[in-house]
Amino acid sequence: MKNIVIVGGGAGGLELATYLGDKLGRKQKANVVLVDRNQTHLWKPLLHEVATGVLDAETDAVSFRAHAFNHHFNFEQGSIARIDRVNKYVELEPVYGAEGDVIVVARRIPYDYLVLSIGSKSNDFNTKGVAENCIFLDAPDQALRFQHKMLELFLKFSENNALTEIGEDESKQVLVQEDKVNIAIVGGGATGVELSAELFNAAKHLSSYGYGKIRSDCLQVTLVEAGPRLLPALPERISDSVEKELVELGVNVKTNTMITEATANSLITKDGGEIKADLMVWAAGVRVSTITQKFDGLELNRINQLCVKDSLQTTLDDSIFAIGDCAFLLQKDGKPVPPRGQAATQMATVCGQNIVALLEGKTELKAFEFRDKGSLVSLSKFTALGSISTGKKSSLTIEGRFARLAYISLYRLHQQRLHGCFKTGLIILIGRLNRFIRPSLKLY
Repeated sequence: MKNIVIVGGGAGGLELATYLGDKLGRKQKANVVLVDRNQTHLWKPLLHEVATGVLDAETDAVSFRAHAFNHHFNFEQGSIARIDRVNKYVELEPVYGAEGDVIVVARRIPYDYLVLSIGSKSNDFNTKGVAENCIFLDAPDQALRFQHKMLELFLKFSENNALTEIGEDESKQVLVQEDKVNIAIVGGGATGVELSAELFNAAKHLSSYGYGKIRSDCLQVTLVEAGPRLLPALPERISDSVEKELVELGVNVKTNTMITEATANSLITKDGGEIKADLMVWAAGVRVSTITQKFDGLELNRINQLCVKDSLQTTLDDSIFAIGDCAFLLQKDGKPVPPRGQAATQMATVCGQNIVALLEGKTELKAFEFRDKGSLVSLSKFTALGSISTGKKSSLTIEGRFARLAYISLYRLHQQRLHGCFKTGLIILIGRLNRFIRPSLKLY
């Protein structure tokens, strides 16, 4: 029985493991193994909601082990250390416990077909001080770290602005009044834009949960973009509309502003300016982990992506596939497939079909062709904007309630591919019930 190993449980990797498990693992036509360093999966576009507490990661996360059991594949927790293409195995690093003790030793997992779906992370471009002073939003643990710091800032603000009596003598003392909660976000892509809006929604809810009278003008959000406009992947008219909406919310948008250094409480710009902030997020640029340099000589580009053919097989090894953000493939127009969720999902579908074809002895594989279905951005509960494709060269601009519905449907489609229609329907029903049972914001 053939061994199919998938490294990376993001949107593409988990959808692929689910498909192959149901297609091959159920009938014992292949042994499908998913590898990920975490124990749960969370749809990456939701991380900004986790960061503000609007979404509870523990509620929406998918357990890899439980999902593997339900869909006939195996799960191995661990981080990939290297690949041996001659002996055809991947080596995993040990898994350590909270106190540093080894829970699971290093392992070697043999493969006949290997799929690399390790995703990407924000690129700090080696900017001085960013790694030490800024929070990235590439994983749930980072989003939770941001949320805890955000709650601490709002608690400090509310306490310092309460005119609390300290003494009973004639000279009553009060706590020093703070001006605002200052949060700076570097990167005018979808993550930066959506987080900026979501922060104002969170501040509104915190006023109802004992954090005092927090008005929108108590929060100062600065969104910094090095390029000339926000959301460069979207049409310019949508970028302009998004910027207008953010400014109306109270976001201080700074385009054409390059950050050269991050200190403990400020960002330094190229022209020598300083942006003060109590909390800083870096959501600019995309790069793949340097671990790909240990993948036994597979061809890489300058940002460590794995070069693949249109069959999604790596250029130097037909038994190894790469999908999602870690894969580099030029389209017919000479542009690379963009590192977006819909590309990862489409790649997972084609990759799964090609692996099944190889197991059936077929030699002609399906060529991947990215179909851009449009882009959507959600400005929290305030509004949503974007464009959807209506043909090869045409698109329709949408906004408001319809755009918000289209945005939510992207996540529902992902859930449907993982769980099926019936279970996804139950998840939606439970989510609606939780609106009445749970607080509208996670407060811990």
